[in-house]
Parts: sequence; structure tokens; C-alpha cells
Amino acid sequence: MAFSVHGRAFAHIAAFHPELTAFRRDLHAHPELGFAEVYTAARVKQALQVCGVDEIHTGIGKTGLVAVIKGQRQTSAKMIGLRADMDALPMTEHNNFAWKSGTPGLMHGCGHDGHTAMLVGAARYLAETRNFDGTAVLIFQPGEEGYAGAQAMIDDGMFERFPVQSIYGMHNWPAMRPGTIGLNSGPMMAAADHITIEITGQGGHGAHAYQTIDPVLVAGHIITAVQSIVSRNVKPVDSAVISLCAMQAGDLTAMSVIPGSATLVGTVRTFSAAVQSLVERRLTELCSAVAQGFGACASVTYQRMYPATLNTAPEAQFAGDVAERLVGAANVVRDLEPSMGAEDFSFMLRVKPGAYMRLGQGTEKGPGSCHLHNNRFDFNDEVLPLGAALHAGLVEQGLPLV
Repeated sequence: MAFSVHGRAFAHIAAFHPELTAFRRDLHAHPELGFAEVYTAARVKQALQVCGVDEIHTGIGKTGLVAVIKGQRQTSAKMIGLRADMDALPMTEHNNFAWKSGTPGLMHGCGHDGHTAMLVGAARYLAETRNFDGTAVLIFQPGEEGYAGAQAMIDDGMFERFPVQSIYGMHNWPAMRPGTIGLNSGPMMAAADHITIEITGQGGHGAHAYQTIDPVLVAGHIITAVQSIVSRNVKPVDSAVISLCAMQAGDLTAMSVIPGSATLVGTVRTFSAAVQSLVERRLTELCSAVAQGFGACASVTYQRMYPATLNTAPEAQFAGDVAERLVGAANVVRDLEPSMGAEDFSFMLRVKPGAYMRLGQGTEKGPGSCHLHNNRFDFNDEVLPLGAALHAGLVEQGLPLV
């Protein structure tokens, strides 16, 4: 191991590092999509039973699980939540190692297998030591990759059944080296919204375009005009991204037929609700106005999918302190640059204070260096004990025995 970690929890967990690695690789070989994590949930339940947790609750948010571990004392009556996501991606894996995906078209291309293994590691340590006053609530969440599994668990009454005072999650980060941890006290991930622009014109023969209202031409002007929204409406100190990523119009085999309609599909990413509302309004106004200028019509369907992932300042400060005790201040980035990617842990942070962290895992051209959502990605097993110890530290230091 090329990095240094301090503390009793890490040393304890490092002793069963090989078992965590084997567990993680088994999950990697059996990837499942959101709300279909049947094998994964069964393996997690089995592992938690072996760990000796006090309670295991299944079927929360369809395939989600919650484990409860009680500390040596319950005088504080406090609860801390820890969350890991379990689902894989609809990708074909191009790796060749022994634990590569055994299911064609599916793979753990984002490291959720590692996240799950780290939380299981924390469960084993916490159940064996119980060096805290209160209750640890370990949440194994389904359907992070576009299924809003966090919201599904919330809708199933998770926080009514397990009323945690704060909640924490983490994600591996190939851009950071192993032994480093990053976070900030505000936006960590952007809101992710889905936009569909329907353009209606009048089709006809390509040789007689003057008799038509060409929706393809209108689409081209809308694509260009939309790129002015951020530069001319959003304050430079704020952030937003509008990407039109797909267009469908006409038939590729009909070279001389101007279609009657066209559809554009894309995404909007923002960090604040005010900017999100501004972009939605301007998209609707601008697309309609551009289309009308050509005698066409355009309607915008704006779907708010995932909210922004916003750390609360006290919990981010606390999580950073816990991280520092593990890896030292020099290896904790407390002002980490936010990502325009999205994360459905945001749903949990909308109703509970907490923090979302990055766990470095990338070595230069070595294990863990491949980008997320790449068909050659693999979780770096070297960081499993560190992630598990970070989970455990949040509980022990958040619910101290005094």
C-alpha cells in the first residue's frame, strides 16, 4: 500500500482486507441494474448477517437494505446514516481479469461494487467493536444510475423508520490519488435535468423547399441560439451547462424529403435553484421565439431529474476533520471543485444534513486510473480499508463514548 493511514479502525479493517476484496470482486462479476439488484442485495444481506449487525431491513425502495448497529451505549439516542449505492451500468465490459462482468451488456463501470464493499467493511468493524454511543444506520441503496433509488427509499418511509440526524456518502474518484479525500461545504454535484424540444413545421419535397417550413433548419438555429443562454443570462460567478445531445428528424433513406417535425434532446446542469429556474424559463421563451421567426412552433418539456448535491457546512467540516485524522491534513482537500455530474444522494441531502465525499483511487496509468463510466473501469481494491475506516470514523467520532 503506497499511502499512509492512521487509527485503530483502519488497522482493524485492514486485517480482513482480502475478504473485502473477494466480496467486491464477486459483486463486480455479477452486475445488476437499478431495482434489479437481487443477487447484490442477497450477498449484502448474507455479509451483514455474518458481521453480526443488530437488524437488517430489506425491500426498502424495492431492492434496498438498511442495517442497524447499536453502540456500547444508547444514552445519546442519536443516529448517524451511512450510504452506499449498489447498482451497475448498461455497458459492455472490455476488461479481461478474472472478476470481469459475467453478464453481457452490464458492468460495474462506476465503482458501486467498491462502495458497497466499503460499507460492509464498516458494518463488520462497527458490529465487532461498538465503540460509540448511539446507533449507526447503514443504507445500501439501489438504482442510483438514473432510477432515483434514494428518493424511492425516502418514499418508502426510510427516514421515518430510521430518523438519522445526519447522513454521509462517498464516491471513488479516479482523478485523485489513493490516500486522499476531497469535499467542500457547498455544491458537490450539479442538478441534472432532461429537456426535450419538439419542433413542428411543414414537410415537403427538398427540391421545393420554399413550399415548406423546414424543422431541420429551425432546429439548427435553436441549437445555436440555446448556447447563448448561459453566456448572456447566467451570471459569470454562477455555473450552468446546456447540452443538446441528440437530434431526430426525417429519414436517412429519404434524401429529398423535408420532414414535418424534429426533436432535440439534451440536459441542463446547474448548482442553484434560481439558475435552474432561469434556464428553464429562457429555454422555453427562446425556443418558441426562434421557431415562430420561421413560421414553425416549438415546445419545451423540462424535467427536473436529480437535484444538486449540496453539502451542509457543519457536516462537511466534521467529515473533513474525520478524514484528516485518518490521512493527515495534507491529504484532505476541503475546497474540492464541484462536478457538473449528478448524484442521487442529493435527494437524501435535501431532507437531512450531511456530506458527500470523494475518495481518491487513481494511480498514474495503474489501478483505479480509468475514468468513471468507461468500459475498462475497475475499482481500486487498495482503498477498500480506507473507505470503510472513513465510514466507521464518522460514526465513532460523531457518536463518541464519553
